[in-house]
Amino acid sequence: MNHQDRELDFIRRQLRSAFPPVHDPELKVDLWPRMLHRLEESPVTFGWFESILASLVVLTFAAFPKLLPAFLCHL
Repeated sequence: MNHQDRELDFIRRQLRSAFPPVHDPELKVDLWPRMLHRLEESPVTFGWFESILASLVVLTFAAFPKLLPAFLCHL
């Protein structure tokens, strides 16, 4: 057994100890109805900080219009 094999064996043992085997991977409850309920509870809000960020983006693109194609290229 060479040095690389011992290192790989050590890594395998460490991973097995860090992540114990999953005995029952199935969920007991369906999570989707709870997720829909949470989405209905809290509406999406647009606060003052988001307004400032959006206006800064618009002002930046108004002041430097050549940035817009570069920005769209990275999306």
